[in-house]
Amino acid sequence: MSRAPTVRRTALAASVQFSQNQERYASLKTRVHQKLLSVLNMDAVKAESRQELRREVQSVLEKILREDHLPISMTERNRLAEEILDEVFGLGPLEPLLKDPTISDILVNTHKHVYIERHGKLIETSIRFQNDRHLLHIIEKIVSSVGRRIDESVPLVDARLADGSRVNAIIPPLAVDGPSLSIRRFGRKVLTNEELLKNQTLTPSIMKFLAACVEARLNMVISGGTGSGKTTFLNCLS
Repeated sequence: MSRAPTVRRTALAASVQFSQNQERYASLKTRVHQKLLSVLNMDAVKAESRQELRREVQSVLEKILREDHLPISMTERNRLAEEILDEVFGLGPLEPLLKDPTISDILVNTHKHVYIERHGKLIETSIRFQNDRHLLHIIEKIVSSVGRRIDESVPLVDARLADGSRVNAIIPPLAVDGPSLSIRRFGRKVLTNEELLKNQTLTPSIMKFLAACVEARLNMVISGGTGSGKTTFLNCLS
């Protein structure tokens, strides 16, 4: 007798359980965040340290868990607290990616798909936004920090993060499937001319020729695809 139907039912049940747990977690996170916004003075929060605010987040979280009799592990509690702090202080689900120096690009293709580029390879992550509204909130947070706005009348915006990363955001009606966001980051390690020669990016003769062009103040065009090293090359020429 085939065991395939039983295996499929077991897999389906596990998938449903996982989905329900994810929904419960997202719902709890939203409730704690909303509760925090209702009880905290956000202007005063900006002056608080992350550790001070963490204690307040933990206090609100414990109160909600007691009221609703929700049993979650200490690991989940700590994770929840960190994610809420990222929502308050940073860019929500993107914060762990922004802290990773090996990531050169972050691509958010609607709230359901978040990709990263690491060492030249594009990888889809498990990170998700709750919905389009959540992603739009993060986008608005980015553009408002540099004095810009994004809405239906201005649905496409270029901006920069505090660390110099380039940001491009697009929302409906231009983005048919939902808001999208790309963050182009720069490596913390600046390559030198010597390293370009060592990596065989340039030959010594080409390096001398380009140096002569710069000294002669000649016009040059540096072109290439995304991530090909245009900015790095320009920095070396300068």
